[in-house]
Amino acid sequence: MIGFAVRILGNSLAFYVANLLVPGFVVNGGIKEYLIAGILLGFLNLLVKPLLKLVAMPLIVLSLGLFSFIINGLILWAIDYIFDFITIENLMALFWTVVIIGIVNIIASVGAKIID
Repeated sequence: MIGFAVRILGNSLAFYVANLLVPGFVVNGGIKEYLIAGILLGFLNLLVKPLLKLVAMPLIVLSLGLFSFIINGLILWAIDYIFDFITIENLMALFWTVVIIGIVNIIASVGAKIID
C-alpha cells in the first residue's frame, strides 16, 4: 500500500516536472490537480495498462518494446481527455511528456520497491 502511495506521489511529481520542462503540456491548477492526475495515472497504470499490453503483445514483440511507448501515450492522452485542467497541445508535447513521466516512474518504482 505504501508503494502505491509512493507511485502516486511520483506520478504527481512527474506531471509537475513535465509541466515545467515541456512546452505544450500544461497543468492548470495547484497541488490538488497534480494529485488527482497522479492518482488517475496510477490507477490506469495498475488496471488498464496490463490489459492493453496483453492485447498488444504481438505489436510489442514486433517493435522490440517500442509499442509500449505508444500505450503510455494513449494512457496520457486519455487523462488529457478526461480532465479539463490538463492540456497537451501537440504530438511532440505528448512524446516528451511520456518520456519524462516514464523516467520519473522508473525512479518512483525503484523507491517503492525499496520501501515495500
